[in-house]
Amino acid sequence: SAEEENWPEIEKAAKEKRRELVLQGAVIDEKISSNGGLCSTIYSLKLLNYLEIIQCLSLTEIHGDIKNLTTLTSLIVCRNKLSSIPKTIGNLKSLKVLDISVNNLKALPDEITQLSELNTLNVSCNNIESLPDGLCHCTKLSTINISKNGITRFPDDFYRLDLLSTVIASENYIEDLSGNVHMLSALKVLDLSNNKLSDIPYELSDCSKLKEINFKVNKLKDKRLEKMVNGCQTKSILDYLRAGGRGKGKGSKQADGDKAEGGWNTEKTQTKKQRKQKKKNEEDEDEDEVANELKDVRPYLVCCVVRGMNFRSGNALKRFLAAQIKLHDDLCGKRTTATIATHDMQLLKGPLMYDARLPPMLKIVPLCHKEMTAVELMRQLQLEAEDQRKQRKRQNVSGLHKYLQLLDGKELYPCLVDAKDNVISFPPITNSEKTKIRKTTKELFLEVTSSTSLQICKDVMDAIIVVSSSLSMYTKRHTVGLNPTLQKLVIQQVRTVDPDGNLKVVYPSKTDLSTDSSSKITIARLYRGYRYRVNV
Repeated sequence: SAEEENWPEIEKAAKEKRRELVLQGAVIDEKISSNGGLCSTIYSLKLLNYLEIIQCLSLTEIHGDIKNLTTLTSLIVCRNKLSSIPKTIGNLKSLKVLDISVNNLKALPDEITQLSELNTLNVSCNNIESLPDGLCHCTKLSTINISKNGITRFPDDFYRLDLLSTVIASENYIEDLSGNVHMLSALKVLDLSNNKLSDIPYELSDCSKLKEINFKVNKLKDKRLEKMVNGCQTKSILDYLRAGGRGKGKGSKQADGDKAEGGWNTEKTQTKKQRKQKKKNEEDEDEDEVANELKDVRPYLVCCVVRGMNFRSGNALKRFLAAQIKLHDDLCGKRTTATIATHDMQLLKGPLMYDARLPPMLKIVPLCHKEMTAVELMRQLQLEAEDQRKQRKRQNVSGLHKYLQLLDGKELYPCLVDAKDNVISFPPITNSEKTKIRKTTKELFLEVTSSTSLQICKDVMDAIIVVSSSLSMYTKRHTVGLNPTLQKLVIQQVRTVDPDGNLKVVYPSKTDLSTDSSSKITIARLYRGYRYRVNV
């Protein structure tokens, strides 16, 4: 026919009984425009299993006769101007791939749910406002891309897609992700960035195959979680959710009972296989976060873990605390150049975050006190400093309280926060009663912060480790029957990274602890994987 003569591509496909046909570009677009649509003969090519029509802005519809192409396994009709998809598409029972992205679609026909062999659906870059109910009937669906539409929710039966492994749903208006997401047992990739989510269900952490998630640009109620999704790796976010976020909900109970993988407490009784798996998990990069706001408050932070301490013997704990006070007075300039904080590792709940908060919102249980806000604590300390100044009849406050002036005029205060949103440190003021070291402490988490320089943090950390080693040697000499395994200190490295995961500092590095005094210390640096990492 005359129509076929104008479409040699289609005529050739029919004559040669081809299984594939690709139509694209300006020449095809011009033919569609002059013909008022596709050549009708295309719908009689019943042997086709692959049909691709792309970049034809004159193509506004697909005729209902598409139902005749029952052997199609792939239908790619993207970068056109389609305004609708015919209901007869439900007749394509062999269809495995349907790509109708970058068109002008406002809705999808319910008949799409009849495509029982469909494994890939791409409807991105349209104006679709909802997905049809019944998608669960597409039992083989493994990849769905609905990004850049106007979708507000997932259908209830969406979570019954057992083989669904990839969900790309960015740049929509989705307000809720159901806790039923845990039913997507095959899920590996989930992108819900640029939506309207306010919460992420902790059940997401039950998706055991999940490797990549993206929740950026969502206004989450949990601001700590919001910062994590903008700068942390998938594992750390899932660990945080598994631990119940801020310590609320079932996830928190599970973490307490099971010593969740994201935490830093270790089980005392484990099988060899469990210990091996635990070691592998510990070598993964757990995260402590530090907010960008700290650059203007107290930007420098160095951390490490010291294992093998023994404070039970005699006055070992008292000697250690006295040495810390001396370092604060001397090397730290009465806390004005740097501040040391020590924590009992067994009392920490990771991952940690170094944050900056508004004073009324920063709550802490200071050493030997009840919980109070930073405003209340600062007011109390300032009154004490003023009373002491008057008693001593001096014009200025004593050096002991000069560190309070470091926070004068600051809109935000620095703090170190655990996975349950408990503030465990408020430098340079105090650390928390909840994590303070005791005679039973065997593992220390050491932090040194400064508003002056990173090098002063490292110098102070070197000094506190030398003190720890000296105390360990003293304990060894004065304790009868001490287990030799307790005599060797192990220094565990901690990484500091920015919100994008870029390394800022790792301590101890190969160049740290290289002084004459530290050369006499036996220290095992664990370079195989980092158990802890801090986002700055």
